[in-house]
Amino acid sequence: MDSNGNAQRSADFPRTHLHITHRNSGMGNGSIFPLCSCILALMRRLVPTRALLYLLSLIALELTPSTPSFAQVITAGSPRCPGVALTFDLCPVRKGSGYDQPLMDYLITHRIPATFFMSGKWMAKHESEVEQLLGLDFFEIGTHGDVHAHLPMHDADEQRTEILGPVTLLQEHYGHQARLFRPPYGEYNDVTVAVVKLLGLQFIQWNIESGDPDPTLSAEQIFTRVSKRAKPGSIIVFHANGKGKQTRQVIERLTRETLPAKKLRPMTVNELLDCTSQTP
Repeated sequence: MDSNGNAQRSADFPRTHLHITHRNSGMGNGSIFPLCSCILALMRRLVPTRALLYLLSLIALELTPSTPSFAQVITAGSPRCPGVALTFDLCPVRKGSGYDQPLMDYLITHRIPATFFMSGKWMAKHESEVEQLLGLDFFEIGTHGDVHAHLPMHDADEQRTEILGPVTLLQEHYGHQARLFRPPYGEYNDVTVAVVKLLGLQFIQWNIESGDPDPTLSAEQIFTRVSKRAKPGSIIVFHANGKGKQTRQVIERLTRETLPAKKLRPMTVNELLDCTSQTP
């Protein structure tokens, strides 16, 4: 996301969105990260850039049955599900603490299910916060790139490094296997999708953009935008790194007014993707 809360686009790289309404969220028993590293390193040396994408796609399709072939770009859950996913990006900030404490206090006090996408650079400065969020069973943790790079500007090996950084950090330092990935700024190209698929991750975007980092938007404007668009299966993107000055107020009204009125409830991303029931 940019400073105005808009997902940036790159004109030089084609993007394809696939609307997936339901996916199995399980992971295989083994880790394929070492294998991925070897394959990508070899291909980087031997194969031209254009051919690399094609070969990556073929390899991803040939993964063993125990490794799910995720990476279709998920923007929403089932329209039959009586819930929405509240998602929050935790990316680096130049000023401030990088952590929206009032927002987090509200979510934790009321045990509101939410999914957080953390960048590696953000995690390096917020170890205690990472541990706290991982310890709460109504929260779900995904990754958001290592240094919050513009992925389409990089080749396959560089994208793999950016994507895999926080995944490895969570696994090795916190004992947590991250399954969800959201690209920095919402940017990606076909190489990104192929690499994410090769790593066995789920590619999570959104279908409602709150625009909460935009300093020109009032809490009322953000609330109205999100409230009007919220519907069964929605994935809504906010920020929990302090860039959204109105985010806590918007979330409070959304969870107390809009969602109950629409007979919807907040869910984590995986709960939303596993949900097909019409019962609130």
